[in-house]
Amino acid sequence: MRNVVKATQADAVGINTRVGMLDWTSVATHLDDHGWAMVEKLLTADECETIAGLYDDDGRFRSHVVMARHGFGRGEYKYFTYPLPDIVADLRRAIYPNLAPIANRWNESMGIDVRYPDAHADFIARCHKAGQTRPTPLLLQYAAGDYNALHQDLYGEHVFPLQMTILLSEPEQDFTGGEFVLTEQRPRMQSRAEVVPLRRGDAVVFAVHHRPVRGTRGIYRVNLRHGVSRLRSGHRHTVGVIFHDAK
Repeated sequence: MRNVVKATQADAVGINTRVGMLDWTSVATHLDDHGWAMVEKLLTADECETIAGLYDDDGRFRSHVVMARHGFGRGEYKYFTYPLPDIVADLRRAIYPNLAPIANRWNESMGIDVRYPDAHADFIARCHKAGQTRPTPLLLQYAAGDYNALHQDLYGEHVFPLQMTILLSEPEQDFTGGEFVLTEQRPRMQSRAEVVPLRRGDAVVFAVHHRPVRGTRGIYRVNLRHGVSRLRSGHRHTVGVIFHDAK
């Protein structure tokens, strides 16, 4: 399924305007039904190249993780430091207010008391007050044979339940393999997997931990994990936009 939501005229407008033009009702519906939603062409090719090009600028990052050293898979990633690059900060700030109502509705349906403020700055202030002060947006780099094991990006007590990943490389041109994968575990059922068909500039919004699903006896929680399948060739970059900070 490719045409979930399309960011039109991406070359002509800035991030804030572009995000405001999206059909967030469709995003919410797909998130409710599947635990993820895709946004086509959120970033331009030039923006993707600019973000990917930051990887070698160590001054932009607070830490560097080689996945194989920790059993996370193969490949590597770096967490940005504050101040975030403008485009990453703009994405975080502009996307969050559109997801907060979904997050609040999900928590209410699952009987979770936590509610999220309208503005991202207010939520980050909550994180920082609790000692979660390290930024979590990250830039990931994969080469042939690399993969990212299924996982969840939690990082502390205060977790925003939705996050975004944007593909910065072009499939079949820059790399082969390396599909974005989500798995969902429902109670007393075997896991279900979905592959999201991203192209360069496309984003996927997805549940960090769990989401509500209606069953015959009411709402129950479904557990999700995400990862990346093994690259067969080439190089792949993605940027992850996580809305809570880390302890």
